[in-house]
Amino acid sequence: MISTAEALEKVVALATPMPAETVSLAEASGRVLAKPVIAAHAQPPFAASAMDGYAIADRTPKIEDTFNVVGTSAAGHGFDGSVANSEAVRIFTGAPVPPGTARVILQEDVAREGDTITMTGAAEGGTHIRPAGGDFKPGDTLDAPRRLSPSDIALAASMGSAALSVSKKPVVALIATGDELVMPGETPRADQIIASNTFGLKAMLENAGATARLMPIAKDTVQSLTTVLEMAADADLIVTIGGASVGDHDLVGDVAAEMGLERAFYKVAMRPGKPLLAGRMGTAAMVGLPGNPVSSMVCGEIFLRPLIDKMLGLPAGPRTRHRATLSQPIAANAGREHYMRAIWSDCDNTVKPFERQDSSLLTVLARANALLIRPPHDPAREAGEAVDIIRL
Repeated sequence: MISTAEALEKVVALATPMPAETVSLAEASGRVLAKPVIAAHAQPPFAASAMDGYAIADRTPKIEDTFNVVGTSAAGHGFDGSVANSEAVRIFTGAPVPPGTARVILQEDVAREGDTITMTGAAEGGTHIRPAGGDFKPGDTLDAPRRLSPSDIALAASMGSAALSVSKKPVVALIATGDELVMPGETPRADQIIASNTFGLKAMLENAGATARLMPIAKDTVQSLTTVLEMAADADLIVTIGGASVGDHDLVGDVAAEMGLERAFYKVAMRPGKPLLAGRMGTAAMVGLPGNPVSSMVCGEIFLRPLIDKMLGLPAGPRTRHRATLSQPIAANAGREHYMRAIWSDCDNTVKPFERQDSSLLTVLARANALLIRPPHDPAREAGEAVDIIRL
């Protein structure tokens, strides 16, 4: 068995970076930017008012000073002229300030009668003018790679880009294995269970930026497994669930080897998730996950998400760990790194592992919002001690 850290390094090394494709700005949210966005113009493209008020040429007006209103500047309808001493232009937020403007005085600091305004309050603070290019200038960039957030999309639009170059989504083929499995909606026999892992992993991987394909369930025969693996040959990543252990019906490793699998490793010193297989088969990376539902989902968090990041051109490495305080004592850990399902409280940064840690308990995983990480041979811990967690 190898350590979790070594296994992750080997899994990430299987990644082949995805090519770039161009998508419309409206379809780019959540995608990974492959090339920088370059601003085509300045924003704002002109000096603009930051407030509703009056544009004047005097930078330091005094109470009782008067100004003659000579026009109006509104967003999309600027004032066609300049402002001179003792003149004012009615102006609204976002509108271009006329040439000659030294400051915008707030509308609540003046009294207006007809076309004359009189200062009733002190002109304090800044000039209330947003300079041209104050947000960005021509040639400024939105750097890549990055997963595009809604704020990034707004910035790219403001920079003038109608389409963006993004990393193509890797295609992941998900293959559940086992005679005991039936699809959700079907009625299982007394000796069967419903396949859940592929659906949870599909949601996880698509949230990470991949396109996940649910393949037919592979039965516990060489012919069935071979057929389904052949159907998945055009995927960028093949993920099998179950069948990678050492039982009489665990065929994944042998069948994949017959089909040309170049194995990177088999078995990891972690709990849950010991029977983990990884390698390359043809042009695709391949990862064989354990069949227990919690094991497959935890291994997906620890190994598959970083692998997808690497394929998309993002920095890839261990999931971010945070320090939290135990809310209760925990017993000593055995020889494998343990990822305990737990509840983390953001109010006081405490973490409480669930009493039941069986790798078949999806109800516990669904309630968990963190994984509490126990190093191999970690001694017993008391309440109040600091531990590492991964937030889910």
